[in-house]
Amino acid sequence: MYRIVIADDHGLYRRGLRLALTAGIPGVEIFEASCFDAALSLLAEQASVDLAILDLNMPGLFNQEVLGGILSAYPDTRFAIVSGNDSRSEILTALSIGLHGYIVKSQRDEEVVMAVNEILSGRIYVPALLSRPGAAQTTHAPAPSEHVPHRRTTTGNLGRLTSRQKEVLKLMAEGYSNKEIARDLEIAEATTKIHAAAVLRELGVRNRTEAAVMLKTWLTRDIN
Repeated sequence: MYRIVIADDHGLYRRGLRLALTAGIPGVEIFEASCFDAALSLLAEQASVDLAILDLNMPGLFNQEVLGGILSAYPDTRFAIVSGNDSRSEILTALSIGLHGYIVKSQRDEEVVMAVNEILSGRIYVPALLSRPGAAQTTHAPAPSEHVPHRRTTTGNLGRLTSRQKEVLKLMAEGYSNKEIARDLEIAEATTKIHAAAVLRELGVRNRTEAAVMLKTWLTRDIN
């Protein structure tokens, strides 16, 4: 019996995907997550997740660096992206990170079920539209070798962090190690590392010291 996590902030699509997979894959067990924190919690709490299907644009700061961290933290789980974006560059970028498939939301139910079966069987799924002449290329995602600038550093970025990431940031600023943060928040150390990477990326800082300074500046401004 396969165990699959579906992470998408659109409840209607999430439930529709669940129904399609339940009907098409006998005995499958589905877990749903509506945000980044919930997806990580499920991966940490549920034993032997076979596949996690992640909406690339779901709130919670999914990006190449964070996705790479998730792949490293859960090597026994296969990961696929689900997205409304069918651009060739976006698909190729996702696969170059090491993800095991890319599903486009406009695909028919039977195509999605086939895609999931392909991924579960150990193969890499690439949507057929990628091979079409003149496939959509309206969105130009940066290739892995291209320079991707850090987000501009500003205290306004703190408001974009999820509640869990803010908790991690606070403990990082207090000098806690990943192991200590994991113990304090009662989460897996691997999950802590992923949250920490997302925090640094979103704040546009290079290390924990810079993150701590930003948090202190933000708190001082808030008090005043």
